Amino acid sequence: MPSLTIYTDGASRGNPGQAGAGALIILPDETEETVSEYLGEKTNNEAEYQAIALALERAKQRIGKQSAKEHDVHIYMDSELAQKQLTGQYRLKNEGIQKLFIDVWNKAVPFQSVSYHHVPREQNKRADSLANHALDR
Repeated sequence: MPSLTIYTDGASRGNPGQAGAGALIILPDETEETVSEYLGEKTNNEAEYQAIALALERAKQRIGKQSAKEHDVHIYMDSELAQKQLTGQYRLKNEGIQKLFIDVWNKAVPFQSVSYHHVPREQNKRADSLANHALDR
């Protein structure tokens, strides 16, 4: 089964504050696609979720909707909260995050499977750089 590897990060300068989302998508042929988007005023958790949603949408665009059904997706993030919420280990209490969770869930549907993994910040530097780049434009 072909797979995609995605690293995501959301950045917020203030909480809430000006926010950006970044993602590094590694396609099955090892080519890379990046996402870097300014989000306006958001919390850091909102930015994290939006980075994941943007990455899933971009990945589907790159490989095509039909091909997505044949791909596993492995998403790595340094937000332990988002990872534990997305894997059902933590409950969703914030209504705004609940809506973003549903958006991510819907964007994951076209793929064969999507898994969410927590990594230390040091292993997520490229996604962090892309999220901060969105804020510095």
